[in-house]
Amino acid sequence: MARRKQPTARQQRLGAELRKLREVAGLKGLEAAALLGTDSAQISQIEFGTAGVSEERVRRLTAHYACTDSELIDALVAMATDRTLGWWEEYRGLLPTLYLDLAELEHHATYRHDVEFLHVPGLLQTEDYARAVFSYQVPVLPDEELELRVRHRMDRRVVLEGPDPVPYEAVIHEGALRIRVGDRAAARAQLVQVLELSDADHVSVRVIPFDLDGFAGAWSAMMYAGGSVPKLDTAVRDSPHGTAFIDSEAQLSAFRTLFRKVEAVALEPARSRDFIHRLAKEL
Repeated sequence: MARRKQPTARQQRLGAELRKLREVAGLKGLEAAALLGTDSAQISQIEFGTAGVSEERVRRLTAHYACTDSELIDALVAMATDRTLGWWEEYRGLLPTLYLDLAELEHHATYRHDVEFLHVPGLLQTEDYARAVFSYQVPVLPDEELELRVRHRMDRRVVLEGPDPVPYEAVIHEGALRIRVGDRAAARAQLVQVLELSDADHVSVRVIPFDLDGFAGAWSAMMYAGGSVPKLDTAVRDSPHGTAFIDSEAQLSAFRTLFRKVEAVALEPARSRDFIHRLAKEL
């Protein structure tokens, strides 16, 4: 297969999972290469996602690595043979690859969890709200690129509103609902949008109010996407240095626990809807 110049996050994840299995098996790249009748450079390219790998090779490698998790193996095979060209491909070369990787991650997710403290989660944002967020970036985005980012964010809502929506749960702090990234009318429209989207059976929104004793988890913002098997879950976190895709099994377990902790102290969905409705009326 031809070498990829810029592998997607999903292609890199496949390679990373194969590398983890090799390392658990105690094999070096050269030894894995011998099992396939190739060289260590080819194994390295597969594990970095810069080279594709066939179903037959995935199954041979996992067998040699003594992996007995048939569900994981089948999931890795599905990743290796996936040829999906999703809606996000129209943005390739126009937006940073992170935007395409996020859309592809959401497309394959079996469920989505968001925790937010400063902004309404992207999947729930109105066009005006998203435009205000992107307009605040430094350096200032050219108008054309700003509108591309807004349109891309609106297109991402297909995972909630499309023909095959995924279960989605958002935990949002009251601060994020009160901060007006735009004007008063835009803030009211955003709250109404959250209420409308949370009407769907597969969407749940919970609010963490300011009036809550003992809450010290304001650092726990996250996006969490369920994989076809739990080992292929992905956590996404923003930092001053960029956005990180997290796939360590230990860290994923920690993020699942963290989500359950913030979920447990948040208002139930019905009370959250009443809470958001009151905030909208105040505007």
